[in-house]
Amino acid sequence: MDLVIIFSEQYRALILSGLQTTLFLFVCSWLLGMFLAVVLTVLRALGIPPVTWLCVAYVEYHRNVPALIQLFIWYFGIASLLPDSLNDFANDHGAEIVFSIIAFACNKAAVNSEEFRSGLRAIPVTQMEAARSMGLSYVGAMRWVILPQAWRLALPALMGQTLFLFKMTSIAAAVGAGELTYQARHIENMTFRIFETFSIITAIYVVGSFLLMWLGAWVGHTFRLRLK
Repeated sequence: MDLVIIFSEQYRALILSGLQTTLFLFVCSWLLGMFLAVVLTVLRALGIPPVTWLCVAYVEYHRNVPALIQLFIWYFGIASLLPDSLNDFANDHGAEIVFSIIAFACNKAAVNSEEFRSGLRAIPVTQMEAARSMGLSYVGAMRWVILPQAWRLALPALMGQTLFLFKMTSIAAAVGAGELTYQARHIENMTFRIFETFSIITAIYVVGSFLLMWLGAWVGHTFRLRLK
């Protein structure tokens, strides 16, 4: 009977809305985070000391400061530095979603760039030399020869970080983003069905996590087949 209450049309709509927001946060953060990770990896590979120091500082900050603090810095700190007109515009158009995506993407970019670097270090230097001898520029060699190999080598670790990002989206509830955890708290406050509500949300996260693990296994299997 309790589950029937939670699955009533009103609360089901809230859960579906939360799931949609969670998936939006996850996908946007993943895409932006992977792009930034590639940029960081390429910049560090250039070997220019000032650029390398900045990249290292960026990575160490995001690896050692809790993700929730990073989110608060973006949502409360960075937002307060914006002009009032821009801040008001952001608040009227889902600032909690935008800053959550930026915070999560920056966090994952730092970690994923390290995974990419691990993949790069496993690639022989002769691969770059051969690519350059074929007439490719440094960027072209990285784009067509080095990074695809680094991606394959770093894939298991990257899939682990992807799974972690999916679960990390739950902390966006702390700034009012209407994702699954936020909606669960809202439903629980209205129904006082704590166990039932969070059991359903837990099941959704478990299913989502298993789907991501299956996707990671499928992608890894596909890569292995292409290499044969």
